[in-house]
Amino acid sequence: METARPAWRSRAWIAGVAGLATLALASICVGFYGPLSGWIALGATAAFIGLVTAWVLVRVRSQRRRYEDALAQWAAERATQAERLRIARDLHDLASHGLGLITVRATAARRVRGPAGEAERERALADIERTSRQTTTELRRMLAVLRTPGPLSRQPADTIEDLPGIVQEANDGGLSATLDLAALGGVSPKGQDTTCAVVREALHNSLRHAGPTRVSVQVRGGGPGIVVEVQDAGPVPGWIAEPGAGRGLDGLRERVTAIGGAIRARAANGGWLVTAHIPEGATCDRLAE
Repeated sequence: METARPAWRSRAWIAGVAGLATLALASICVGFYGPLSGWIALGATAAFIGLVTAWVLVRVRSQRRRYEDALAQWAAERATQAERLRIARDLHDLASHGLGLITVRATAARRVRGPAGEAERERALADIERTSRQTTTELRRMLAVLRTPGPLSRQPADTIEDLPGIVQEANDGGLSATLDLAALGGVSPKGQDTTCAVVREALHNSLRHAGPTRVSVQVRGGGPGIVVEVQDAGPVPGWIAEPGAGRGLDGLRERVTAIGGAIRARAANGGWLVTAHIPEGATCDRLAE
């Protein structure tokens, strides 16, 4: 549960003004009896005003210091939460995508019958070995980063130029995916990285839930941003999908909305359609504000 931002409140000045008003009212009611009593009352009033002012200043300074400490703690908690969410997304991408690809590749190879089955199983084993080695290497790298003292270093962000490679990785895993990449204008690094994350997660979900099916990926300019559409043809005959926890799509939605974008996933044309609108000028992650 997210902690509310601390608010600055101080009633010390109100208490001070109330004390001075009480003193003024008492002076009016009591009155003065001769010059000496007037000077005594004037001195007492000046001393009281000085004491009230000093008390108010000390009180306000103390409250201000506590407020700044609470605000710094709140900001640190927000930054920690944002970093935890980023690490969770990275771990999901590594574990879920890698293990999911291994599962799908093994399942697809097991379904092939006849003379081509043995050759397909050999290729599947080679793909499984390669994917498992890559996933293990990336997990070890991330664990090494987490164990290293100091600020966490981010892994290199993906760019629009990485999209063909992402689609090719999906094809190597069994999909029949095509990429329609239109010429785009100046897209911020954050927008490019988020675009690649949408394509990668959508392809992974298609492979997991629909098997080695056909998928079309379209990335084009749309209004003041980028439109990403990933449409699959639905499950191949006899394919039984294993239900997931939904963390991948939830994390992707958080990632897209954090930069001012929007994403929608729905059934369409006999398959599944993922549509994302990503602003071109996305330069910051609101989760880390």
